[in-house]
Amino acid sequence: MSAIPQRSFNDVRDALLSKREIAFLDVREEDPHAQRHPLFAANLSLSKIELDALTKLPRKSVPIVLLDDGEGLAEPAARRFEELGYTDVALFEGGLKGWESAGGEVFRDVNVPSKAFGEFVEAKRHTPALSAEAVDALLKSGEDVVVLDARRYDEYQTMNIPGSISVPGAELVLRARALAPDPKTRVIVNCAGRTRSIIGTQSLVNAGIPNPVAALRNGTIGWLLAGQSLAYGSARQFATDDGRADTASRESARSVADRAGVKRTTFTEAQGWAEDVERTTYRFDVRTPAEYELAHATGFQGAPGGQLVQETEMFAPVRGARVVLFDDDGVRANMTASWLAQMNIDVYVIDDTTGTDLIERGPWRAAKPLPAATPTITANDLAALLDDPASQTIVLDFTASANHVKGHIPGAWWTVRSRLALDLPALPDAKQYVVTCGSSALAAFAGPEVAALTSKPVLLLEGGTAAWTAAGLPLAKGETHLASPRIDRYRRPYEGTDAPHEAMNAYLEWEYGLVAQLERDGTHGFFVI
Repeated sequence: MSAIPQRSFNDVRDALLSKREIAFLDVREEDPHAQRHPLFAANLSLSKIELDALTKLPRKSVPIVLLDDGEGLAEPAARRFEELGYTDVALFEGGLKGWESAGGEVFRDVNVPSKAFGEFVEAKRHTPALSAEAVDALLKSGEDVVVLDARRYDEYQTMNIPGSISVPGAELVLRARALAPDPKTRVIVNCAGRTRSIIGTQSLVNAGIPNPVAALRNGTIGWLLAGQSLAYGSARQFATDDGRADTASRESARSVADRAGVKRTTFTEAQGWAEDVERTTYRFDVRTPAEYELAHATGFQGAPGGQLVQETEMFAPVRGARVVLFDDDGVRANMTASWLAQMNIDVYVIDDTTGTDLIERGPWRAAKPLPAATPTITANDLAALLDDPASQTIVLDFTASANHVKGHIPGAWWTVRSRLALDLPALPDAKQYVVTCGSSALAAFAGPEVAALTSKPVLLLEGGTAAWTAAGLPLAKGETHLASPRIDRYRRPYEGTDAPHEAMNAYLEWEYGLVAQLERDGTHGFFVI
C-alpha cells in the first residue's frame, strides 16, 4: 500500500490565502473538533465519510487535506476517500499539534468561520442592538414592537422570547415589511446568541427597511442571564405569502447583492458547472424546507439561507469553491449571497429559473456508495433472538448519541464507529452481533468492520431502529449501555433549557474574542459592505 502524501502548514495556508480549492477536513468526531481546530478545518468525521463525502465533496479530484490530533484517524480516512475514488488526498503534516507548532491559530466551538464573521460584521458596522432589559421594558410598556426570531423553527419552538415570531434568517428581508407594515414599528431580531441576531439585523439595515431595527444583544442567552422568562413550544410563524409581491424588497436585495460583488448566472450554465472536473460547484436552494420538499431543481441541495450563512463550512467545506444559489422570489438568494460574498466566497445567483425547472420532490437524497453486503434480520426476528439469552446476541447502535438516549432497542450498546477497535473489546462476550442506527444507513457500513474485528457473525437490522419502533416493539431510554464516550456531538453552551449561566457567560466572552482571533489567524479574507 503506497504511502499517503503530506501537506505542510505553509502549503495549506498558501492555498487558503490564494483561494485555491482545498478541502481541509478534521476527521475527528464533533466534540474533539469543537475543542480545538484551525479556522477553515471543516468537520467531516471518519465515522460518516461514506454518508457525506459525495455531497460535501462533489468533485473527485478536489485537493483533500486530512487532520486529526494523533488519534490515528487521518490515515484510515485517507484510505476511505481513496476507495471512494478521490484522487488528491493528503495528510496534514504533524496533525493538530503540527498546526499549532507552526504558529497556526486554533479555534473553539462549531461553525466558527460564520460566527467569527458575524462578530467581524458587528465590529465594522456597529450593528444596532438593545439589551435584554431594554427589550423587555419595551414589550411591557405596550410600545409598537415586533420580535423576529432568526433561528430554525425547531430551535424557536425549544425556547423563545415571549410573543416573538419565527422568521429564519433568509426570510427576514422577504417577510419583515409584511410583519411590520407601519414604518414606526420597532423590529427586534434575536437568535440564541449573537451571530444570527447580528446578520439578521444587518440584513434589514442593508436592505433599507424603513423601520427602526435592532438586534437583541446576546439573544436568548442574554435574556436568560438578565433573569427574564422564556416561552416554550410556541408556534407563531410568518404567513407563506408574506412579502412575495413586494417589489421594494426584491430591488433592495438585488442592490445589496450587487454592492457585495455577487455574480449572476443562468440555470443552464449552473447545471453545466456541475460537470466541471476542474472546479467544485455547490448548488443550493435557499428557500424553506417545506418549499424545497414541495418542488426543487435536480442537483440542488436544500440549504435555508440563514443556516447556510450560519453553517457555511458544513454545507460547503471546499474553500475556494464556486457556490450557486436559487430562490423563486429574488430576495432570499440575493441576501444570502451578499453575506457569502463578504465571507470571501465566489457566489452566484440564478436569475432565470422558472417553475418548469422544479421537477424533484421530497427531501435531499444524498448520493452514497453501496456498502459491502451484510446479512439482514427483521425487527420481529431480532426481538425473538433477544428474548433467548442463549443466543448471546449483542446489538450495536450507531445512531447519534442523542437519538440513543431518546430511545433505543433494550440492551443495545451505543458506539462510535471510529472507536470500534477501542470499545468493542470491553463489551460482554457475544456469539453474534446485530448492527443498527436510525435507518441502518450508517450501520450498513459499520457491519463489515464489526465482523472483521470480532470474526463473529454480524446481521444488519432491516430499516434500523425506525423499523423496530414501527413494529410496536419496546424502547429503552436514557444514557444506558454507552460503549463509547458521547463525543459524536458537541453540547452547545446555549443549548436546551438547562444550560448553566457560567457556560453561557463563557460562550459570550468567547464570541467577543473572535475578531482578535481572526486578526491573528489572517486567512479569512472577510470584508463588509
